[in-house]
Amino acid sequence: MKIAHVVGARPNFMKMAPVHRALYGRADQLLIHTGQHYDRNMSDVFFEQLGIGDADINLDVGSASHAQQTAQVMMRIEPVLLEHRPDVLLVYGDVNSTMAATVVAAKLGIKVAHVEAGLRSFDRTMPEELNRLVTDQLADILLTPSRDADENLEREGVAREKIFFVGNVMIDTLVRLLPVAESQLRASALAPWLDRDYILVTLHRPSNVDEPEHLRRIVGVLADLAREVPVLFPVHPRTRARIENAPPELHLVEPLGYLEFLALQRKAKLVITDSGGVQEETTFLGVPCLTARENTERPITVTCGTNILVGRDVERLRSEARAILGGNAKRGSVPELWDGRAAERIANILERLSS
Repeated sequence: MKIAHVVGARPNFMKMAPVHRALYGRADQLLIHTGQHYDRNMSDVFFEQLGIGDADINLDVGSASHAQQTAQVMMRIEPVLLEHRPDVLLVYGDVNSTMAATVVAAKLGIKVAHVEAGLRSFDRTMPEELNRLVTDQLADILLTPSRDADENLEREGVAREKIFFVGNVMIDTLVRLLPVAESQLRASALAPWLDRDYILVTLHRPSNVDEPEHLRRIVGVLADLAREVPVLFPVHPRTRARIENAPPELHLVEPLGYLEFLALQRKAKLVITDSGGVQEETTFLGVPCLTARENTERPITVTCGTNILVGRDVERLRSEARAILGGNAKRGSVPELWDGRAAERIANILERLSS
């Protein structure tokens, strides 16, 4: 069995690493990095901490508009797939690289397996939602993290025999690396944060950071909360470019490696985010999470986990945060099959289907 993995952005790396490890010795593997995230803080450090090693092929696509980036991935990956002809192309998540690689593979008659299939926000203004819809319609093997994802796919007409509920592969990485995450952070300049109360913030979505007035209101709420509990804000490059003269109450730092950020999540009194992956991680860790989005493609983190959607209502963000800090946090539980063994189930399925 010859497997090619395609990754492009940091959320993909945490999902790919355990699958790559589970397939070791069971398949010939080719790791293709499109270069959608390409600087050290957004890419290289994640490869190092996850123990992946260098990609076999880097397409060096870089940053561009959605259309240009998608087109570049398609153009650059086609000759790679023609040369190596994998039996299965494994794609992850919902970034532009995921959809672009899927389209090319489907046209070449190469089977596509989608890890994290079936998630839906039902908001087509999100580029990621369009990527999910296209990928899942073209994929041959749909590997889902939750039961609601199965239901979404069946409702969209995907044949039941293509759908496999395997659990959340990102939790595999969290379970494996959580024991060493704190020691990694204690060796960094952020070590003192582990011994104090704090709110951890991450924001990067256009709906939050591209509208100056809305971003100003969010930052204002964060500054108010910081007068009660310190706010630590690792700033995504997209957001850094839009925050000028940040209030001194906010502790802005550069983007963190996976291990450092994981350790900070585990110890936080509250996490405020617009990231899909952070919603999942906080649910598994039992840490209160407020998501500054109108919708989520991971509703199980709301119905089962610790996540609360506050939308674009900054006053609700303020009130929910103060309720949590006052001891009224939502109690959640860990969803089905978020047990650290999803990658092994994926490897078993691929091996069975190839025999």
